[in-house]
Amino acid sequence: MKISAFAVVLIGLAGMTIAGCASQARQADGDTRLQIARHYGIDGFDQVEAIRFTFNAQVGTKQVQRKWQWKPVTGEVSHWPASPAAAETFTHPLGAAASDARLRALDAKFVNDRYWLLFPLHLVWDQSAQVADRGRARRPVGSGEARRVEVRYPPSGGYTPGDVYELFIGTDGQIVAWVYRRDGSEKPTRMSTWEDHRRLGPLLIARDHRGPDGFRVWFSDVALKIRGRPGWVYPED
Repeated sequence: MKISAFAVVLIGLAGMTIAGCASQARQADGDTRLQIARHYGIDGFDQVEAIRFTFNAQVGTKQVQRKWQWKPVTGEVSHWPASPAAAETFTHPLGAAASDARLRALDAKFVNDRYWLLFPLHLVWDQSAQVADRGRARRPVGSGEARRVEVRYPPSGGYTPGDVYELFIGTDGQIVAWVYRRDGSEKPTRMSTWEDHRRLGPLLIARDHRGPDGFRVWFSDVALKIRGRPGWVYPED
């Protein structure tokens, strides 16, 4: 299943579950994928009861906005359409509901948007992906060099199998840019910065991504609910 590069510009594997993420995080400390995931808060993810966010994307004059709430333990996902209406709720992964084409399309958008927000944690969650440290390389966006880490997904499974992502990591451990190669193509499909890093409870998120061609993805209305605590936690200033 392929989806337009504007509507969904990053997918990854849709069939994985978050169950057992804490045990997955207890790998050897020298593991590249774990180093990155820990920097972004994987060890504290089991504290998360719910996370809500609005995904915004723009290419030229076209703009997309999608509002979500996700409860990782139950898999419950709520989506608010652009026009005033009640939220639509479904369970991710879809399971038996995967035969519903409309729900499958909505699930694909949720997976895409969540990957943009939480991709570093997927390095641990998505154990089928191959992760390799390729040493230092020139940044694809901006100036200077950074550590390049390649993430390669298997040729089957998920919404867009065979995709490759290159993460460019600064000396502070934060991702400064990335490249997306659909189907592992030699020519980059999309590249963008990782900007506006903020603490969100136990997590670290990047709220802004900008490409050299005017492409932009950014997050607004981001909040997180911690288990056993009242109210919502918002990104630190």
